[in-house]
Amino acid sequence: MIGENVNPLLSCEPTALARAIDHTLLKPDAVPADIVELCRQARRWNFAAVCVNPCYVPLAARELAGSAVVRVCAVAGFPLGASTTAVKAAEAAAALQDGADEIDVVINTGLLKGGRPDLVEEELAAVVATARSSRPGALVKVILETCLLTRAEKIAACRAAVAAGAGFVKTSTGFSTGGATIEDVRLMRQTVGPSVGVKASGGIRSLASAISLLEAGADRLGTSSGVLIMEDLLAKRFSVK
Repeated sequence: MIGENVNPLLSCEPTALARAIDHTLLKPDAVPADIVELCRQARRWNFAAVCVNPCYVPLAARELAGSAVVRVCAVAGFPLGASTTAVKAAEAAAALQDGADEIDVVINTGLLKGGRPDLVEEELAAVVATARSSRPGALVKVILETCLLTRAEKIAACRAAVAAGAGFVKTSTGFSTGGATIEDVRLMRQTVGPSVGVKASGGIRSLASAISLLEAGADRLGTSSGVLIMEDLLAKRFSVK
């Protein structure tokens, strides 16, 4: 997190901001050339990761081979979270075997809203266990889809993710009715504590939004606007010198 600053814009270092960005392309009509360009941009800016659909993990892994900085993240159970546990675990395992380093898995929203956070935790624990056995050190981020949840459900989802051993909780897929909000990020940070990461995603298209979410407690930002955000930061920092 960037932390509290009198002037967030001037004190936000480009390297720190870039290392908080998961450069994302999850559109169903993305073609291989788009993924190649995504990886090229990620290398140029030294983003934390590229986030892609499972079918593009082998391509992303090849394009980022040799990078000591940029990781490959794949989604599982995306975007609805309504796949079976076995399918989510198999999807995660296949992506990790294909070269992914991180998995962003969507919770089963219906089970959570139906009053069964225990089953949500059980499913997430299975995905985490599969990920760790497939690739030691693999990072699992749990997508809550906060726009569909009550405050109590958001807390329950965070607690289930932590109990399951996930490394991060994440706000949104970006494919539902809403995206990341400052209020949700603050609540998630308060709930999971300092040892579990918080990823904000969905609707992050500006430098101001990115900084606000980091200040609210996010460690990572999932966005398809990473290049524009970085260019805006550099332009503004240059203009005040």
